[in-house]
Amino acid sequence: MGLSKTERRQRIRRRIRKVSSGTAERPRLAVFRSNSEIYAQIIDDVAGTTLVAASSRDKALADAKGTKTEVANLVGKAIADKAKEAGIEAVAFDRGGNLYHGRVKSLAEGAREAGLKF
Repeated sequence: MGLSKTERRQRIRRRIRKVSSGTAERPRLAVFRSNSEIYAQIIDDVAGTTLVAASSRDKALADAKGTKTEVANLVGKAIADKAKEAGIEAVAFDRGGNLYHGRVKSLAEGAREAGLKF
């Protein structure tokens, strides 16, 4: 018997989190993807705090038109802009067990375009 899609994703997510941890100098950019929305947070795991967050549900992006992939790109740009304001230059990318493909990849590319380094 194989694992369900959710169990498989959780197993991959735990494996990623074993080696990837956010520090004050290089916080973790965590991505969560639901069926309809996409969320991104920049987290300092040492202090256990979320430094910056952005999502497709934010007021500025909620009325954005386009495909979910295009909206994910805008969320990436928004998180990078907020990170710059908070003085964050470089992050460790955490894809949250999702494949680096589609919306997750689009969010990462948007963040890179806006100047976030990872």
